Amino acid sequence: MNEKFLKWVRFTLRKKLWQLVLTFLNKELVLGWSGMMDEKEAFGSVTAEDLEPGDIVEWSSWCTEQEIWVPNYGIIVKNENRIQSNRVVSISKVIPINGPPMEREFFTLTLKLVNKL
Repeated sequence: MNEKFLKWVRFTLRKKLWQLVLTFLNKELVLGWSGMMDEKEAFGSVTAEDLEPGDIVEWSSWCTEQEIWVPNYGIIVKNENRIQSNRVVSISKVIPINGPPMEREFFTLTLKLVNKL
């Protein structure tokens, strides 16, 4: 390999490494940055506050044969917060009423309350 090319590769790698280090340090030095993630509520938690185990909820799924949105209904079994894609989100576990009785997981914001327990 060409010596000039190897020098360029080493220089580029060092430059990228320093950019990553500086980016990390800048984020850590911003006042309160590391504490903000701890204080934020889970995404969808406001909706989850209205939903309790036993509530009947609705969600829609796309029917490819008819090309329409079909409503589905189920009963909430559990609400929990989970880290997904580096973010705390609210997940609801639901057992469908009009389908196979297998527990399914949904992003809580996609559910609509039909009836309270």
